[in-house]
Amino acid sequence: MITMSAQKNKIHPHKYSMWIAMASITMMFIGFTSAYIVKRSQANWQSFELPSIFWVSTALILLSSGTIHMALRQFKARNMGSYKQLITLTALLGVAFMVCQVIGFSDMKNHGLSLDSTVSASFIYVIVGAHVLHVLGGVIALLILFARAFRTRVKTYSAVPIEVASTYWHFVDGLWIYLLIFLSLAR
Repeated sequence: MITMSAQKNKIHPHKYSMWIAMASITMMFIGFTSAYIVKRSQANWQSFELPSIFWVSTALILLSSGTIHMALRQFKARNMGSYKQLITLTALLGVAFMVCQVIGFSDMKNHGLSLDSTVSASFIYVIVGAHVLHVLGGVIALLILFARAFRTRVKTYSAVPIEVASTYWHFVDGLWIYLLIFLSLAR
């Protein structure tokens, strides 16, 4: 028979699954950045500046990481009014991040850097595009939390869904910071 203290020390299956998923995603991006380093030594490599809007998107995702942290704290304190505002703001900041990424891709294309124009541009599209897809997954999770927050009746006050979403959101935030620094320095 499992005691209450032993049961408290176990990680929730959803949290465990999220950690496994984040480890897999990390390995994928390590592979992308390793391939980038290897390909960068080719003769046809063309260096270019990243669109400045990527820095704006960085500020947005950092801010959203703060708002989701505060949202989790408000949820745990059962301050649902503040939680609703903060989870809404986090979702909006996530959408704004993705819009900035699309604007960045458009800027690259306007400067003749399309997916098939150069090897270096192709890598940027693949790496940043893969990250945007992972952020999209996070935004979908945030929108689900948003919809649940605005239901007329709360069935349970389990913090696990917001904890899992928060962990993932901080992860994609940290991943973006790594990618932006890597792509800025490894041109």
